[in-house]
Amino acid sequence: MKLVAALLASSLLTAGHFTRLHFSQSDKPQPDSTIGIKIPPGYRDWPLITVAHEEGKLNDLRAILGNKAAIQAFRKGKRPFPDGTIIARLAWDYSSSPENNKAFGQQQSFVAGHPKNGLQFMVKDTKKYALTDGWGYVQFNEGKPASNLVHATCAPCHQAAKERDFVFSTYAP
Repeated sequence: MKLVAALLASSLLTAGHFTRLHFSQSDKPQPDSTIGIKIPPGYRDWPLITVAHEEGKLNDLRAILGNKAAIQAFRKGKRPFPDGTIIARLAWDYSSSPENNKAFGQQQSFVAGHPKNGLQFMVKDTKKYALTDGWGYVQFNEGKPASNLVHATCAPCHQAAKERDFVFSTYAP
């Protein structure tokens, strides 16, 4: 009986090590969708997919960028996205521009202010991120990965865009 218990404990520890599970606020095991994701070199030079203004609690301006695989898939309308797709989300304060408003003679101009709400990436790898529908998600705050509590919210939130391969953005030609 002790041998069975030892083997079971060993199996569970090994499984936890290889699948990198962590616990969310609900104490249910959640897959770690950040495994191996680092800030890609040169991402700021990637082509623009779209821009967005998020209101409410976020209240930011966003630029959505994509690597070559992402841009090709967006332009061709290809879904699901191919493995190797990387989508970046940059966000800034939604700030009024006194200089521009002065030129226009009224309050109407808003620009990107200070960086806000972290730097986010989605990485498509259907094998590596099978437990999160083929996507890895990560947010970096000041160059460091955010907490697992932040990352545990990504895949569930993106379920709302399941019909678009879990991607909210659409291509703005």
